[in-house]
Amino acid sequence: MKLRTFGISPAVFTGALVVILAASGFALDSVVKNDLVVADVTDVADAAKGPKIVFAKDAYDFGKIKQGDEPAYEFVFKNEGDALLTIKNVETSCGCTAALVSEKKVEPGKSGKIKVTFSSRGYSGEVTKHIYVDSDDPLAPRLQLKISAAVDVPPQPRIDLDRYTYDAGLLVEGDALQAQVTVKNRGELELRFECELAKAAFSVGGKPAKFPIKVAAGKEVVVEISLGLANRIGMVREFVLFKTNDPLRSTISMNLNGYLVTRDQLKKLFDKYKNVIK
Repeated sequence: MKLRTFGISPAVFTGALVVILAASGFALDSVVKNDLVVADVTDVADAAKGPKIVFAKDAYDFGKIKQGDEPAYEFVFKNEGDALLTIKNVETSCGCTAALVSEKKVEPGKSGKIKVTFSSRGYSGEVTKHIYVDSDDPLAPRLQLKISAAVDVPPQPRIDLDRYTYDAGLLVEGDALQAQVTVKNRGELELRFECELAKAAFSVGGKPAKFPIKVAAGKEVVVEISLGLANRIGMVREFVLFKTNDPLRSTISMNLNGYLVTRDQLKKLFDKYKNVIK
C-alpha cells in the first residue's frame, strides 16, 4: 500500500498514525519500508480478553459511630469482562473487620457484593481499615478496598489492676496464700466489680468485701485475698476472676502462684542449706 503523507515526512506521518490508531483502541504491529506501511491492525480488546472486576466504589466512610457499634457496608462489583470471574480470596487488615462475598463466581455482565462489617469495640477516634480482594482478573489480580469511621467513646468505667500476677513463693502446709491487688477506675463513670475464686476470702479495709465493690471515677480500692490451701502440696496456680461493668473488660483475671511444702520437707531444705542461709 502506497502511503500518502500529504507533504509530511513518512516517518513522522507513520508515528502520528500509530498514536491515533492506538488512542482509538487499536494495536499496531507494523513494518515501515521507505514510504510503505505494511500493517497488521488488531483490536486491543483481543489482548485484554478475560474477566474484569470493577467496583462501583472502593472506599466507604461510616462517619461518626459509637464505640461498640458494628456498622456494615456492601461493596458492589461487576464483571465487565468476557469470561467467568472468580473471587479467589478476600482478607482484611485485622480481626476487627469481617468480609463476606456474595458470589465467588460471577458471569460476564453480572454483579456481586462484598459485605464488610467493622467491630468498633476497643477503638476510638479516626480509624481506617483495608480489605484485599484477590481474583483471576489478569489486569487487577488484587484490589484494595477501604473503610473508615470516627469512633466516639461515651463516658464509661474502665478497670485496671496494679498487678495481674502474684507469686507468693514458698509456702508451708497450713498456710494460706495471701495477696493484695489495687483495683483502679480509670474511667468517667462508677466502676462495679465482683471477685470469684473457690475457697478464697476477699476483704477491703480489713472487713469482708460486700459485692459488688463500687469505685468512683478516678479512685481505687485495695482488695485483700486469702486463699485456703488445705490438703494441698506442691505447685499452686489459681486465677481470681474480676467480673465488672466495664464494657470493654467485662471479665479479667489475676494469677496467683506459689509452692506448698510440708514441714518435714521444709526441715530437710533448711538442714541442706543451713550453711548457706546465715
